[in-house]
Order: sequence, then C-alpha cells, then structure tokens
Amino acid sequence: MMPSLLGLTGPLSTWFALAVALLDVVAIGRALVRGHGVESTLAWILGILAFPGVGAVAYLLVANPSIRRTRRRRRVHAERRRLAWSERGEPLDPRDAPLLAAAVAGTGIHATAGNRVGLLIEDESAFQQIEAAIRGARTSVWAEYYIVRDDETGRRFLDLLTDRAKAGVDVRLLFDAVGSLGLDAARLEAVRSAGGHVESFLPLNPLRRRWAVHLRNHRKMVLVDGEVAFTGGMNVGDEYSGLARRRGGVHFRDAHLRVAGPAVADLAQVFADDWSFATGEEPRLPLPAAPGDGSVVALVPSGPDQAVNASGLVYFTGIATARTSCWLTTPYFVPDQPTQQALIASALRGVDVRILLPRDCDVTLAGWAARSFYPDLVAAGVRIFEYAPAMLHAKTLVVDGRWAVVGSANVDVRSFRLNFELGVGLDDPGLARALLARFEEYQAGSHEITRTELKGLSRATRLGRGLARLASPIL
Repeated sequence: MMPSLLGLTGPLSTWFALAVALLDVVAIGRALVRGHGVESTLAWILGILAFPGVGAVAYLLVANPSIRRTRRRRRVHAERRRLAWSERGEPLDPRDAPLLAAAVAGTGIHATAGNRVGLLIEDESAFQQIEAAIRGARTSVWAEYYIVRDDETGRRFLDLLTDRAKAGVDVRLLFDAVGSLGLDAARLEAVRSAGGHVESFLPLNPLRRRWAVHLRNHRKMVLVDGEVAFTGGMNVGDEYSGLARRRGGVHFRDAHLRVAGPAVADLAQVFADDWSFATGEEPRLPLPAAPGDGSVVALVPSGPDQAVNASGLVYFTGIATARTSCWLTTPYFVPDQPTQQALIASALRGVDVRILLPRDCDVTLAGWAARSFYPDLVAAGVRIFEYAPAMLHAKTLVVDGRWAVVGSANVDVRSFRLNFELGVGLDDPGLARALLARFEEYQAGSHEITRTELKGLSRATRLGRGLARLASPIL
C-alpha cells in the first residue's frame, strides 16, 4: 500500500510510509517468535514483504495468534482414575500402544476401558440415530458443531432442540461463528425462547476481548443425558444426512461414532471447557459411567491453545510406529513436513501405507495442493487412491489392523495448528476391521495414482500444483 496510491504527499507521505514499515516489522517479529514451523513462517514473511502494510494486516488478522484458555480443575471421579492403562483387566504397557499413549500424553486425559463404540458410516442411519437419541433425551442435550446448515437437515435439528428445551431438558448448542454463518436467526431464537442456550464460538467481532478470524472450532459432537455421545466428521446439513444424495446433489461420505461408557464423561468435559471459554459459564458435568466390555478410548481434543498439537502428535505417532499397515482417509491432505516424512519412512521400511482422498475436492485449492505431494509419496511406495463417487469427507486412521482414530481433524496444517479439533483414539480390533472393510469398498471405486501417470503430467499441471502447494502452510 504505497502513499502515492492514496494521494498522500509531503510529510504525510513520509509518516505513512514509516507507519507501514513499523507495522511490517511488528508483524515479521511476531511471525519469527511464534515458532510454528519454518515453512509457515517464511510464507508469511514473504507475503508481508511482497505486500507492505496489507500483508502485515492480513497476518495480524488471520495468522495463528496466541490464545489461551483457562484450564479448570477437572472434576474426575475416583473410579475414572482407576481406568488407567495398567488396570484395564490385563496389564498393558503403553509402549505397546504408542498411538493411544501419544493421545494420553498430548491431552492429559486418561484412556478409559469398557466403552461401547459403534461406527456410523451410512449417512441416513447416522442421523436417524442422533435424532432418535435427542428425541429421547430426559435431562440434557449438549451439541457442538462447526457447521449447522440453514437447510432441511439443519432446521430439523434446531426444531428438535427447541422441542427438548420446551420439555425442560438442559439444551446447549455451541456452533462456530464462521462455519455456521447464515444460520436461521429465528430458529436459534426459538431454541432460546424455549429455555435452551445457544452460543457462537469466537464471533467475528473485533470489539470483543477474544476474537479471531483464523481460529475455528471444527469439532462435532452431541451428548445426550451424559450417557451417550456422537462424534466424528459429520456436520449438520443435507450433504451429510443423505438428503442431498437422494435429491441428486453433491453428497459427502463420512465417518462418525456412537460412544457409550466412561469416555462420555471425558467428552462432556471437552464440551464444558469449550462452553466455558465461549460463555464464562461452567455446566454441571455428568458422573462417569461404570465400565463394561468394549473398547479402550483415548480422546484427542486439540487446538491452537496447546504447546504441542495433540492431533498432529497422534497422527505422526501412528504413522511412524506402524509395523504392518497404515491406512489413512482424509478429505484435505496438506501434510506438514513431519507427517510427510513419517509416511515416506513407513513405506520405505515395508509398511503397507495407503491414503484415500476425494477425486473432486470441494475446496479446489486444497485439492491441487494435495496432488503436489503425490510424486514423493508414490516414489517411496505409498499407495494413493482418489475416490470418485462422492465427496469423501471421512477422517480416519487405522494402524496395524487394531488401532484407529476417527474424528474431525484433517491431515493438513489447519487442523494440526489452527483449528480446535476432536478425535477418538481406539483400541478396538472389531471396529478397526470395519474401517478397513469400508476403506477397501471405497478403494474399489477409486483410481490409484501411479508413477507412470505422475511422470506424464504436463509442465503446466505440475506448475499449478506447485503454486497451490505454496499456500499450504496457511490453507
């Protein structure tokens, strides 16, 4: 932004130039001390230098600012403490389960045994179960979503919350201010008028003490009566519920979980922390359920308030420690350097590494950036498949046919640095087998990327993908 372009001359022009230079210096200084990776830092510094003033303002508005959230003392029942790894019913050294051990170390949340976890991969069935649980709620419905659409599915969801609030149920809805932009204000007010509570996460209001454009709440969960929870990759909208598919529109293939057991109380704690951050209020937490027979669960909440991002740590650990296989599904694939190197290293040492991505990504730039990583990965032996029948939106990782992660985090810089995410780490061979079966089903409807194909790409295509990759640190 040059003074001459604004019609400024003389001393005013000099002072303006000095102010812009000072702003650039401040922004570059913050980028240098932020400590979030060489690639991201260099990309921002180059942007600031290339566009004086404008680049600095963009950095200060949308880059990863420092954000701290009050860590309330966790109210954990004594029985929950007894569900540590060494007391699962059979001794198990965390070193034998590095993926879950990384989740525990990265979040401070103990793994819990005896959870009943169901995999929801059919869109209509998933929403039928979620809506049925909400209709049957007796005491509470806590919901947290990145996207709640103003469409038939979204309106039905809000009407259900209104109905439960009228019945005296403790209804709380926390939605992301950017992801759910355009929600029906009248329906939100109907939830409030019925006695429910509705809040947005980090509203786009610079007059508020805490606000940010770039830091978004990408979590998805519903907790009913403190007894059952639903979480994973599905937002609330027609493309997720199956309505868009029935109408011939673009629909998403996704993965979600139904969780019952001790882990529900941990999910409630994650929600309560987010609710407290957004409102200053602390909802009363449910007591942990007694364990039964079932899965070991290690939750993976992550966000820019963590010194080491738990989602990035868990994915890196799972990939890097895989012994026989590592199958990854993600809609947006813009890996940071450690994740990329872990994938290459595992493939080179003989691990069956496969990545399933959408052929037609709904974020075009992210799709082009993802393809820029193909040559190095395929050369190392990683098998990459592009799924064509629908927009693949599932975020899953299965390691050695036993350990799994299902959640909201993509394998990209945004999920590993900027967004608040939520995943579920699992020791559940049965559920892992179901995820592998679905992977193979999707693989059958996919195109595998080959070395020959990559070598035959035109120079223009390679250039376009390379340019898209330059934006990867800030996508």
